Amino acid sequence: MATIKDIANLAGVSPATVSRVLNYDSDLSVGIETKQKVFEAAEELNYTKHKKSIKKAKAKIMLVQWYDEAEELEDIYYLSIRLGIEKKAEELEIDLIKRSLDELDGEQVDGILALGKFDQEQADYLFELNSNLLFVDFDALSLGYNSLVIDFDQSVSSVLNYFMQQGHQRIGIIAGEEYTLKSHELLEDKRLVCFKEQLGQRNLLTKATILTSPFTVTGGYQIMKEYLAEQPKEFPKAFFAASDAIAIGALKAIQEAGYRVPEDISIIGFNDISVAKYVSPPLTTVKVHTEWLGELAVETILSIIHETAPVARKIMIATELIERASTNEPTPKS
Repeated sequence: MATIKDIANLAGVSPATVSRVLNYDSDLSVGIETKQKVFEAAEELNYTKHKKSIKKAKAKIMLVQWYDEAEELEDIYYLSIRLGIEKKAEELEIDLIKRSLDELDGEQVDGILALGKFDQEQADYLFELNSNLLFVDFDALSLGYNSLVIDFDQSVSSVLNYFMQQGHQRIGIIAGEEYTLKSHELLEDKRLVCFKEQLGQRNLLTKATILTSPFTVTGGYQIMKEYLAEQPKEFPKAFFAASDAIAIGALKAIQEAGYRVPEDISIIGFNDISVAKYVSPPLTTVKVHTEWLGELAVETILSIIHETAPVARKIMIATELIERASTNEPTPKS
């Protein structure tokens, strides 16, 4: 694990600045550029290169992102995937062009990687620009398009199994709330869908607490602060957050309210962004191998470019639970 000093040296800032940025210190007054340097340095030092024997392909690929730089820093999940895409493209000597939805002008490319969430109209427009299209972290198969996504059912199952091994029967979730850019359509959080289904199968849904928040530290902090201020009589002693950013915000609110983590409340995040290792206590989380997801996106779009398929494909990748100090160890089975 990279140290604060390692990150500071790579980013060209002080260790104190790194520590405050990684802990989302709201009192810290630094620009977006400095924050981006710190987060990218942290991701870079925690990046694991997955080498594969692939013949270098000369191609020109467009990466369309739905987040701008400021939004990307609110939850660096997409930043991490982008870095994986960029590194793989560089390794294969691919000409990678980055554009936002507003910057598209019919530029000629061999294929398009669409990173983020898109509505039907946007998806159709991208397909019209280039039929060699892959959506990354967005399930567009029902719209008829190639998709590379996370297996949320497996992810949520690992969280619930872990909490139940600890003896928790009352489990809460802070689901993510986000919208498509142009039409502002509310996007369904697949983690919440799986959470409800699986707790329903275990006859525990009536005991669950369901909160929602934007995918930001501020959002997680605010919703948990408001919830605990209501002083619920029987609140869950275990919470699953839809992203590490939400979990970090909730963690701050829990501690401010005078509760201890994990002694009073356990919390599990999602994504395992590099920041999760540096908060206090370090965050137990569901690891999405974002850098590999980015690499796989590049390999898949090359396959789409070079091989005509009869139908759209959906590739689903697994996750793994990384145990740190924001949860107690599961109770051993007798």
